[in-house]
Amino acid sequence: MTADLLLTGARLATMAGPAGLGVVENGMIAVAAGRIAWAGPRAEAPEIAAAERFDCAGRWVTPGLVDCHTHLVFAGNRADEFARRLAGESYADIARSGGGIAATVRATRAAEEAALLAASVKRLDALLAEGVTTVEIKSGYGLDEETELRQLRVARRLAEARPVSVAATYLGAHAVPPGGDRAAYLDLVCERMIPRIAAEGLADAVDVFQEGIAFRAEECKRVFVAARAAGLPVKSHADQLSDGGGAALAAAHGALSADHLEYTNADGAAAMARAGTVAVLLPGAFLMLNETRKPPIAAFRAAGTRMAVATDLNPGSSPIASPRVAATLACVLFGMTVDEVLRGFTIEAARALGRAERIGSIEAGKDADLAVWSVDTLSELVAQIGPSPLFMRLHNGVRA
Repeated sequence: MTADLLLTGARLATMAGPAGLGVVENGMIAVAAGRIAWAGPRAEAPEIAAAERFDCAGRWVTPGLVDCHTHLVFAGNRADEFARRLAGESYADIARSGGGIAATVRATRAAEEAALLAASVKRLDALLAEGVTTVEIKSGYGLDEETELRQLRVARRLAEARPVSVAATYLGAHAVPPGGDRAAYLDLVCERMIPRIAAEGLADAVDVFQEGIAFRAEECKRVFVAARAAGLPVKSHADQLSDGGGAALAAAHGALSADHLEYTNADGAAAMARAGTVAVLLPGAFLMLNETRKPPIAAFRAAGTRMAVATDLNPGSSPIASPRVAATLACVLFGMTVDEVLRGFTIEAARALGRAERIGSIEAGKDADLAVWSVDTLSELVAQIGPSPLFMRLHNGVRA
């Protein structure tokens, strides 16, 4: 076997298999043409002629992290809303008064594409410094044709500006535009925007926000149908502030994921498990909104629902640009285990993007997206909040 790069002396957390971390002591990884050519115990390795070798000196190697739910492309900030929530206003109250999503819509509509790109690169760099190699980026802060397209173009350009894979998601059904006509806006989303975005290859999926302050079940169903007709998979912000049956509806439409899920009931958890819809848990928003209703982790475990974790990086409800902090919060606030959150930011997050055949685990044939960590135990990645222990990041086999 020949390879471009051979990593030796590594402790691997492969994430291969249906559960657990897939730990391999004294492991090796051979990289060729941007893919993993071989991975496993050194004692079982074939003869490999490598152009370059690197001794990991006992460091841990995981798949590159996958942040499967962000709103990274936006303008402005909503720090004032933090103080308003501390004073007792709810997220829904702020949204109804013209804050929340509507406030970011105003700022994003006013921003030129170059300014959006420059601001977004800085936020992306924070994620890359923590080992992220794939990031999902949603639109939804334009709520008109021009700005939504601008957000998606910037998301695509980020993959050119930095060594990272980007999954772009059209979230036109994030909110009704300020002062807009609800029915006319849904017509725009379903009849014009989704077909155009699919034809131009600007998005990899379509998302909705099903909630009392956003869109109702029948409206979300219409978006799902339009997306599937255009050949795009679907996702859903579901059951965040109330139990509207969002998880079950997402599952019924074969959604890649349903996200937030604080109010999801046991039937919704079971429906997701049957459909293969991943539960994406967002503890940053739970923390920042001072919520008290936790996602039904026990019901997800009992049903066999796969669980991913993400930052939900956005300007208002989760201004958190740290996967490690999100992982810590998922353990402390939601009761997830270290193994669950590490899988949640790798293989399960890859499933939530429909990319598990290419990323999320260290297995032959997959993209050589890897993170090398200067830690003695993998628990340190979650148990310690502070400077990133990332030693090296590889994207498509190239150190970056």
